[in-house]
Amino acid sequence: MTPEETMRLLVTLRSRGVTDSRVLTAMERTDRADFVSDTFKARAYEDVPLPIASGQTISQPSVVGFMTQALNVQPRDKVLEVGTGTGYQAAILSHLARRLYSVERHRALARIATATHNRLGLTNITVISGDGSHGLPEQAPFDRILVTAAAEDPPGTLLAQLRVGGSMVVPVGVSDHMQQLVIVTRTATGYDHEDLNMPVRFVPLVEGVEPG
Repeated sequence: MTPEETMRLLVTLRSRGVTDSRVLTAMERTDRADFVSDTFKARAYEDVPLPIASGQTISQPSVVGFMTQALNVQPRDKVLEVGTGTGYQAAILSHLARRLYSVERHRALARIATATHNRLGLTNITVISGDGSHGLPEQAPFDRILVTAAAEDPPGTLLAQLRVGGSMVVPVGVSDHMQQLVIVTRTATGYDHEDLNMPVRFVPLVEGVEPG
């Protein structure tokens, strides 16, 4: 990013409610152009979703920033991301967390994300090609979970992989309409839900793994 592009991005993020200095620094360090195809590199700094491989999209920076801020990742946290895409969100989280595991159901996207993370020297990310709806029980419990696909309700399988005191940010709602971001915190006796009052639109959380 040029200094002008960086400044425009930061101004946009702040105007959309992303004010956490650690999140802003992580996003400043993560060039979105690295995660889109050559066709869309000129638009990488616009606050819009863009197409990526396998018929998926990369979320707009303000939504990525808002979700990251809501997750409140701490430096010693182990984080699970469900839905890697090309790895943009994971790259940002890697600057905030101790360890990040990201599960992607499209094998082609998992390969792209891994290659990009390796090229950028992001060594605390592990991208796994698999069914994200099942989470990653062999690495549980997690301090934070971020789901980048919409579910009718916060998935119980993923909630069970949170440590007590941990939290999950997930888009909730009917898949072909606008959804709402929700943060769920695991307590000693159950789960606390909070609506973040942020309308979003994500692809639905789908079971299974796509070949390719």
